Amino acid sequence: MLIDRFGRTIEYLRLSVTDRCDLRCTYCLPEGFKDFEEPEHWLTFDEIERVVGAFTRLGVSRVRLTGGEPLLRGHLPELAARLKRLSGLHDLSLSTNATQLDKHAPALVQAGISRINVSLDSLQAERIEQITGRAVLPKILAGLAAAKRAGFSPIKINMVAMQGVNDDEIDAMVAFCIEHGFVLRLIETMPIGDTGRNAQHLDLQPVKEKLRAQFGLIEGVMPGGGPARYLQTPDGKFSVGFITPISQHFCETCNRVRLSVDGTLYLCLGQEEKVELRPLLRNGVSDQALEDAILQAIAIKPERHEFREQPAKLIRFMSATGG
Repeated sequence: MLIDRFGRTIEYLRLSVTDRCDLRCTYCLPEGFKDFEEPEHWLTFDEIERVVGAFTRLGVSRVRLTGGEPLLRGHLPELAARLKRLSGLHDLSLSTNATQLDKHAPALVQAGISRINVSLDSLQAERIEQITGRAVLPKILAGLAAAKRAGFSPIKINMVAMQGVNDDEIDAMVAFCIEHGFVLRLIETMPIGDTGRNAQHLDLQPVKEKLRAQFGLIEGVMPGGGPARYLQTPDGKFSVGFITPISQHFCETCNRVRLSVDGTLYLCLGQEEKVELRPLLRNGVSDQALEDAILQAIAIKPERHEFREQPAKLIRFMSATGG
């Protein structure tokens, strides 16, 4: 088992397969951004399989494929199938903006991905265009419909809630998720890169209490190893999660690390500690030495982020870290 110096068990790897995205969400990537990682620096599927294999031998049992937009990486179902066959990997999931999902949903399910998170910040076409820089609401809704047909379960909707931008739509998003059997996850913005710092932060604690009273919500749980705290209706038919890195951080229970597309292992979303694995892989590192490098990385995992104390600390964009 991977246990850091603060006694936390690390059993969840968020694996970025690309830093590229077809959207330009206002809190993530600026319009016109082109400083993406060069393809020759991307980890190959063989290299990814080696790294994930090392993690699973050390006790990691959950992997989430992320980006950027992971469905922009060619042949992603092939990679998913290879990872799914690794001994010890019990949960393989995907985060996506769903613009490409209608084309890939059946193949992803067949490859072994059972759960997905879909980014959807509004149900209004013009507002989606304002937030993402693209007129993509029909594509996202088509992707969600394809995901339902393909049998993903659960399907979680990630809504980044922003003051004065889409906070007036939370009730509509709740109704949408109830209608379609989706799980809703409300997310606070984080000061990552200039885009994240300029986003209109919304404290989700009052929203949580409003929904708790409105629906008689009780404490709940959902599949997955992420940071969301869930409430559900008494009949269990609707669940809503809250990801609150600012108003109520969850660092004391952090169980995850992130591997970027270029093989950089980030130990905390809100700190700079990192270990470069690509040079080791391309210099013929042995499996044992690779595992030792991961163990040494876990030993420097920070205790917590400093989003409140040092909001200007991180200059990298979220897509460079991996979602």
